[in-house]
Amino acid sequence: MNTHHAAGDPRRWLALPILLTGAFLPPLDFFIVNVALPSIRASLKASSAELQFVISAYAATYAVFLITGGRMGDLYGRRRMFLFGIAGFTLASLLCGFAWSPQILLVGRMLQGMAAAALAPQVLASIRVMFPPHEQSRALGLYVATFGIAATLGQLLGGVLISGHWLGLGWQLIFLVNLPIGLAALISGFCLLRESNETRAPKLDLGGVCSLSLALGLLIYPLVEGREQGWPAWTYAMVAGSLAMFGAFVRYEARLARHGGSPLIDVQLFREGDFSLGILVTLGFYLTSAFVLTYAVYLQNGLQRSALQAGLATVPFTVGYFCGSIVAARVIGMLGHRTLPLSCALQATGFAMVVAVVSHHLERDALFPGLALAGLGFGVAMPALIRVVISSVETHHAGLASGTVITALQISAALGVAIIGGVFYGALKGQETAGAYAHAFAVSLSCNVVALAIISLLSLALGRKPQRGLRATVTSME
Repeated sequence: MNTHHAAGDPRRWLALPILLTGAFLPPLDFFIVNVALPSIRASLKASSAELQFVISAYAATYAVFLITGGRMGDLYGRRRMFLFGIAGFTLASLLCGFAWSPQILLVGRMLQGMAAAALAPQVLASIRVMFPPHEQSRALGLYVATFGIAATLGQLLGGVLISGHWLGLGWQLIFLVNLPIGLAALISGFCLLRESNETRAPKLDLGGVCSLSLALGLLIYPLVEGREQGWPAWTYAMVAGSLAMFGAFVRYEARLARHGGSPLIDVQLFREGDFSLGILVTLGFYLTSAFVLTYAVYLQNGLQRSALQAGLATVPFTVGYFCGSIVAARVIGMLGHRTLPLSCALQATGFAMVVAVVSHHLERDALFPGLALAGLGFGVAMPALIRVVISSVETHHAGLASGTVITALQISAALGVAIIGGVFYGALKGQETAGAYAHAFAVSLSCNVVALAIISLLSLALGRKPQRGLRATVTSME
């Protein structure tokens, strides 16, 4: 059954806040957890590697199951999968909130990632079905703004909840706050959302999911754990095994496509030069996700700021991000293919300003202009990147291409925490002084500056060809 009509669903504007709640929760939990990492480490006696896994395990699980979640919505109903995702995310948050060890917290985070992957794709798909074409731009504008709000509120709310110690709890509240939100969305969604699916939806590629999961696990685990273990032989063996598994995944996907199946990622897309380069740019771009981890640890452990002070200190970046996401469409319209390299250069400049302030031990307030500039560049670069990469393929491939790009972003987030986070803790060398934390943060953020400079140069080659998939760029982001 498909409920799409020219006039749209009569309850669409009442249902939209429920859908946007589903879009709000996954990025909220990505940002809010960073403020809590020092508290989690102290409470659960977690190692630095386990702290990195708290973020990377969530991002990697989300990445692997994202496309599958979208296809399950097409097959079994978007309303059903949305409600299943909300319920699963809420229960996983409950497990995280009452985790009694780092291992249980990691299990909860992986379950959160799986639930988010079931939940998030249904939001855009439902907007496409429920809203008539002339109203979709407005609904999508609210959808994009939701991510900026989640980023900003995540840092502030995390600081308030941890510092408040309500009910005798600290970091646990950043997860338990999802319970009333999730329950409200679940009850409202059950009452207001209508079911929709696709009569000819592609089948699930379970083989692709399993092989990609194994490849990512073999790569991320040694990158995070190897540093603490002194890089023993098994870490190199796992990385080599990961490369072999990625090769097996590509061969499996190609064979599945040749036999008329529905691969998780259609490797034929990579024959398009712009698309291949765009995915490479995507993987490099979101390495900057490690910034929120290293900045929070630097502020709380290095400068001895409270969780609330750390959250407030991140606001210039998240406000810049929010403003950038709001003006992105207009900027892209004016600058065209030049938007991506310029916005990446803007973000690199902002981070370089932060490195200079930290390295020269200037006043903390001097960080704010660089943070705001970096956030502004990030907010413009994200939609510009997605738009230019998806536009490099034929329109009928836009849905699959968008899913591949979003998956690549989440993989990059996991790798960013593993690699750049590893650089941070490696530079720290076990020291606990303010100077050591400042040095480690400056070194790790400099890696982000270099990565963004390279990405800015590479992206100059993107978007020069006619944009074939542009019409479906945003509305097909599943």
